[in-house]
Amino acid sequence: MFIHVKKATHILDYELQLIFSNNEVKKVDLKDELYGEVFEPLKDKDFFKDFFISHNTIEWKNGADFAPEFLYEIGQKV
Repeated sequence: MFIHVKKATHILDYELQLIFSNNEVKKVDLKDELYGEVFEPLKDKDFFKDFFISHNTIEWKNGADFAPEFLYEIGQKV
């Protein structure tokens, strides 16, 4: 199933509320996923909050992103 992020809102710390292309709403906590060189800057909470939708998922200014399928899989239904 091809799924993408339609809308993303910052909730708190490293948590986002995402609306997917199938209209499901999920809360995603990425605090345990911020490892590796490209994700290290996202540990700064102000940097983390500064994301945008690009290529059907969320992305940050440094090019870090997560596959929308991964976000969907780890998300908790709201």
